[in-house]
Amino acid sequence: MAMSTLLVVASAFSALNAVLLATLTAVWVRNYRTFRTPMTAGLVAFSLVMLLENVTALYFFFSTNMLYSGDPVVHQAVAALRGLQFVALVFLTWVTLK
Repeated sequence: MAMSTLLVVASAFSALNAVLLATLTAVWVRNYRTFRTPMTAGLVAFSLVMLLENVTALYFFFSTNMLYSGDPVVHQAVAALRGLQFVALVFLTWVTLK
């Protein structure tokens, strides 16, 4: 069974999110090595957990052709939520790299 277009969109957002999170992780690890503050350690932990979540979602998208219900409404919701996560990560990445 082929993936629905909306799950392909959700998969693309998960991949983009993973790239942004890898970038954030690299910056925050560098900052942690410099400053050794609990805040930067928390940011590293946050980004690693979110990165793991997005990579796991990608694995399930491609290994089972779906992670979520076969219902098109669920596919739409998943794509929308992945898109919102992408927008949030774009802002966070932009502010972090500035």
